[in-house]
Amino acid sequence: MSLDAATVRRIASLARIAVAEEELPRLAGELNSILGWIEQLNEVNVDAVAPMTGAVALALPMREDRVTDGAQAEAILANAPDRAGEYFAVPKVVE
Repeated sequence: MSLDAATVRRIASLARIAVAEEELPRLAGELNSILGWIEQLNEVNVDAVAPMTGAVALALPMREDRVTDGAQAEAILANAPDRAGEYFAVPKVVE
């Protein structure tokens, strides 16, 4: 695929990038080089390569999915401005 100045101008417009007219030929050349490199990558046979999400295959550790209260009421409420037992005390907002 080869990009001409009109196509580069359109891409710049869509990307909201201001490009001077004298910059268009240079930018077209750079974009054509990038597209040529991508075409080279498309020629690589990757049929035997499994898709991956990262460079290192890791399994995330699993834990039991259970509901707890955290058993940290005192630590959580230590800086509360007002409290009622093990709960935050807030001003009444509904009459």
